[in-house]
Amino acid sequence: MSAGEAAGAARAAGDRRGPGAAPLALHAVLIAGAALTVAPILWMVSASLMSPGEANTAPPPLLPGRATLEHFRELFTHLDLARAFANSLLVSVLGTLCVLFTSSLAGYAFAKLPFPGREGLFRFLLTAMLVPAQVGMLPLFLMLKQLGLVNSYAGVLVPWLASVFGIFLVRQVALAIPQDLLDSARLDGAGEGRIYTSIVLPLLAPVLATLAVFVFMSSWNDFLWPLVVLSDERLYTLPVALASLMGEHVQDTELMMAGSVVTVLPVLLVFVVLQRWYIRGVMAGSVKG
Repeated sequence: MSAGEAAGAARAAGDRRGPGAAPLALHAVLIAGAALTVAPILWMVSASLMSPGEANTAPPPLLPGRATLEHFRELFTHLDLARAFANSLLVSVLGTLCVLFTSSLAGYAFAKLPFPGREGLFRFLLTAMLVPAQVGMLPLFLMLKQLGLVNSYAGVLVPWLASVFGIFLVRQVALAIPQDLLDSARLDGAGEGRIYTSIVLPLLAPVLATLAVFVFMSSWNDFLWPLVVLSDERLYTLPVALASLMGEHVQDTELMMAGSVVTVLPVLLVFVVLQRWYIRGVMAGSVKG
């Protein structure tokens, strides 16, 4: 074999090896990143099952020497965390349903229903996304105080009655609904309510599932607004109730980890249930964008 043929064969062999090495390195990086992300969660679950004081040893063990559920029993019996869990569930579910209802209606209207000032009003709403939520807390609190809604479930729910981000997200997807489909339904005698329920909602189902995950996670993990508007411990949501325990049980690492597991578990369950729709909604939004 000549020198030129040998060099060509070497280049061909390198080309064959090259494409296989890059995906292997990429997968290795992704696996390492996933391990770093999941490791704290796995240790949190492990620490919640450890005996009292075991997680505070140096170095802390990775696995419990003797798994126990006593910390979870203490949370739901002596510390009455069940009430806080129910409060969070009530606020998160009702808040998510309210956002889905208002966002689907408003997003569809801004996308497909012509009315005077539609574009200007939509641009005005978008400016609200530039204002941090913390800026609006004081005026909102004063308004709720005048209405007598402070220290109530209704007061906690007010920020979740509507979402500018949800309206924007639904509108972007609703723009892709064929106008001919809607016009054909109107010609067949279908009213706007029938079009909304029978045609629009099924087409918006993926993006609404994505929005439901976002809103449920945000409302479930919300700490600052319930802390501001609530003063009755019986109405505390789960993050506020857990924060109130830290002063008394700050050294009980295992107990705090058990409380963290209780806080994270519902969010994971919601994501697992809506995972297929969530991915479809994200992909629909990316294609539209």
